[in-house]
Amino acid sequence: MSTEVHGLAAFYGSRGGETAARLVAARMAALWPRLPGLSVLGLGWTAPYMGLWPEAYRRVALVPGHLNGSHERHVTACPTLLAEEEKLPFADRSFDRVVLVHGLEAAENARRLLREVWRVLNDDGRLMLVVPNRVGMWAHMDRTPFGHGQPYSRGQIERLLARHLFRAERREAALFVPPYGLRWVGSVAPSVERTGRLLCPRIAGVFIVEAEKDLFSAMPAGAVAVRRRVLASAAG
Repeated sequence: MSTEVHGLAAFYGSRGGETAARLVAARMAALWPRLPGLSVLGLGWTAPYMGLWPEAYRRVALVPGHLNGSHERHVTACPTLLAEEEKLPFADRSFDRVVLVHGLEAAENARRLLREVWRVLNDDGRLMLVVPNRVGMWAHMDRTPFGHGQPYSRGQIERLLARHLFRAERREAALFVPPYGLRWVGSVAPSVERTGRLLCPRIAGVFIVEAEKDLFSAMPAGAVAVRRRVLASAAG
């Protein structure tokens, strides 16, 4: 990652950060309630979220090197690896699911990152992507991790996924509560979130997109059929 995401450990260790993580996790769980027997890879800062799927066959979190130390103190749900995000240390088709949080918006090269995600996913694999909404309040407040890096509109993120051989299937939105005073809104936050999803989903703090690996887009279109011409031979 070239764009440093500041204060991740401090934010998620605070009461407000815990509230935010709980609200985001609720919508992630709505998309993937259970993953029994599946292998799951978390990319970026996924410690607050990987515990959603304790029944998964295998869970691995991978974080970029500059997050070493502060991230490990918060990882208890699964093993954690440190590696370059553009060269994931896994064989092709190693995982059934990939979760990407605090990753794409700070990536030096989104194309290479998504290419690596596509490579390590199984042929029927799925990606869950959490990104800051560029028109939401959270993207404009650098006191939270969602205020750093490149935010996206819903259309932008879906076009980016399509260009890199992913097909957006389902969508969620979270963080309609303001990015300040979180410690005081914990009890009313679920109601605010429900109202926001119903009335104004486009102003959410983050978009959550589930995308499927699109094998058909990766295949050649096929050779153009050549019309066969039959020539009658002259009678001998």
